[in-house]
Amino acid sequence: MAPEQMAEPPEAGPVAPPARPLDAIDQDILHMLQADGRASIRSVAERVHVSRANAYARINRLIEDGVIRGFGARVDHERAGQGTSAYITLKIVQNSWRTVRERLRVLPGASHIALVGGDFDVLLLVHTPDNRALRELVLTRLQAIPEVLSSRTLLVFEEEDLEPEG
Repeated sequence: MAPEQMAEPPEAGPVAPPARPLDAIDQDILHMLQADGRASIRSVAERVHVSRANAYARINRLIEDGVIRGFGARVDHERAGQGTSAYITLKIVQNSWRTVRERLRVLPGASHIALVGGDFDVLLLVHTPDNRALRELVLTRLQAIPEVLSSRTLLVFEEEDLEPEG
């Protein structure tokens, strides 16, 4: 097998323990925190009908198990001065995902990066102040990454964050 066809070695780091199954109460807690990450322990406990201590322990377990990866705010990008959004598809050099991912992480306005299968390799979501900044990001920053073979920019006209069912 040629060197360029060999798979990259797995990333070093701690191995995550096997996922514990989530019961209906865990699922309810997840849905509630997705809708309102600032919900108090008391309100979570009342909604899912468990004690505050039980709710606290369950949330901590979900965090420790890596099910909950963090808490954040849903941002209106236009109101935050990032009025231009685009999905950018990339074709990259085979086996260069880790290198490309590290370079994409530091791009201004990058908010989501995914390795995907299909007609392209990477899907990147960016938010920029305007079309000029988007053009600069694509034509200067992305095209300067040697492992990027080609890109396609899909301008977002309108977007909406979906609320979790609940």
